Parts: sequence; structure tokens; C-alpha cells
Amino acid sequence: MRLLRSIVRGLAAAMLMLALAAVALVVLYRYVDPPITPLMLLRAVEARVDGRSSGIDQRWMSLDHLSPALLQAVVAAEDARFFRHWGVDVDALFRAHEFNQTHHDGRLRGGSTITMQCARSTFLWPGRTYLRKALEIPLAVLMEQLWGKRRILEVYLNVVEWGDGVYGAEAASERYFGVPAARLEGALYGEYGPSSGAGHTNFGIAVH
Repeated sequence: MRLLRSIVRGLAAAMLMLALAAVALVVLYRYVDPPITPLMLLRAVEARVDGRSSGIDQRWMSLDHLSPALLQAVVAAEDARFFRHWGVDVDALFRAHEFNQTHHDGRLRGGSTITMQCARSTFLWPGRTYLRKALEIPLAVLMEQLWGKRRILEVYLNVVEWGDGVYGAEAASERYFGVPAARLEGALYGEYGPSSGAGHTNFGIAVH
């Protein structure tokens, strides 16, 4: 019994330390751009194990240097209620759950908001598990309180995975279209959409 209590206390202490570390990182990234994410490291390791040469192509850009049309298209496709929720769209989560319960053809909906996707891309790992989703929610709520919508959108558009070794809108725009993201008059969706697991609309692309 004493051993069990020690194990429980140890687990509780570890969980508390992880929670405090997460809060500290959320506070830090309010002011400092994330230099690297767990997802980037994981993908780099996967590439090395598979014998592929896949580096980390990321070029940080502030929202002021991204096309307004790109921002609008991202919000419209990924999270149309982005500016109206508090980080979690409960209705979208319930709709996604109902869809997944009634459709068994391999199509899955996550119901994640941009804030939740940002939390996943910045702090967590890929894959559809209830544990990851449970961690996304408190992180998303905390980010909404400490970052605000502008910072969330900025970080999201700089860390989201946009292909093999490609992270962020600027790197994706240069990779697929050969122009800065500021010159795009549409979003990198359809074939070139971010690897977030959500459905994407095939927006047209125009360069000016």
C-alpha cells in the first residue's frame, strides 16, 4: 500500500511538473517565436530512420508579411468560427464525434479549431488519440487567454506542417509556387494544404 501511494504521488508530481512546463512555454511563446517544435523533431527522426533526407524548412513571417487573402482563406477553410469561439468549438467537436460514429469508411473528422491545431503543432504530437485531444483543449483555452487571436494565427501559420519537411506558409509558398507568401492571392489548399487532418477547400491561386 505504501508503494502504491509513492507511485501515485510520483505520478502526480510528474503531471504537475509537465503542466507547469506547458504553462511556462505558453507564456514564453507569447513573446518569443518557437524555434522548433516536437513535430519537427519527430518528422526529422522519422526521415532519418527511413533513410530520407528531409530537413526542416521554416521561414518565420509576421502576419503583416502574409497575404490578407491567404489569412482569410485559412480561417474560412480550417475554422470559420475562429473569431467567435474561446479556443474550443464544442458544437464542432460533437458534430465530428457523431460523424465518426456513423461513418466507417476511413474518413475522420477532428473538430479541432485553429487554436487547437496550433496547440498540437506547437506543443504536442501527430495522431488521432483521445489523450492528445484532451491535452489540446486546456492548452487551447490557455493560449486564447494569454496570446489572443492574432498571435495564435501568426504562430499557427508559421509552424503548421505543409508537406514533407515544410513548415509554415512562407516556406510552403516558396517551395510550391516560388514566391513569398505576401504575394499569394489565395491559400495553399487542396493539393498543397497543411497536414492538419482537416478537410480542405481547393482555393484558386493567383500571384501578384
